[in-house]
Amino acid sequence: MRILLIEDDTKVAAAVSKNLRSAGYAVDIAYDGITGEELAKTNDNDLIILDVLLPRQDGWTTCANLRKQNITTPILMLTALEDVGDKIRGLDTGADDYLAKPFHTGELVARIRSLVRRSTEVRAATTEQFGLRLELNTHKAVREGREIPLTAKEFALLELFMLNPNTILTRSRISEHLWDMNFEPRSNVIESFIKFLRRKVDKGFDRQLIHTVRGAGYIFSDRDAEH
Repeated sequence: MRILLIEDDTKVAAAVSKNLRSAGYAVDIAYDGITGEELAKTNDNDLIILDVLLPRQDGWTTCANLRKQNITTPILMLTALEDVGDKIRGLDTGADDYLAKPFHTGELVARIRSLVRRSTEVRAATTEQFGLRLELNTHKAVREGREIPLTAKEFALLELFMLNPNTILTRSRISEHLWDMNFEPRSNVIESFIKFLRRKVDKGFDRQLIHTVRGAGYIFSDRDAEH
């Protein structure tokens, strides 16, 4: 899952991003409202964490602009302000939740999970393809009655595959969804994760579901593909 953090306090941004990455999330950071708005419009984010008091453009304006452009990504607003009116203003501009500073990392992660759970419930709590079931709320994968243990990143990769069956996913598409802007495109990280995921999803089963399409990318399908 990819998160955009818009926070001008570099120490707060560093601490939050470190904790979120440890929890398995990919995190991009913007240090002002205008840059954050541009990243929110151009990147495929699963959630936006938005501070209120930002340089160049405040969080309220940033949130309102995103909603006016029909960007429906869940937004969690952060603020050091205690005024209830300020919180109401944030929610009225289109934020989905509010968290006051200082906050505990555990509470932040819990809020994130809640927002993502709400957004996934809109489409479906469970997706199933080719005899493999993925439970989006509990992060559980089951194939032919066998539960498959997955890391957070492996689950996110499998989810991307299962939501796009019989579709070639390029390395670029995968990296944009699962890693932040600092991802080195020439590294073999994606290949390594594909290898790990294949061992867990396909080993011991008659049909292979994760295939390599030479020169193009990868595909999740129950049909034979070029390896």
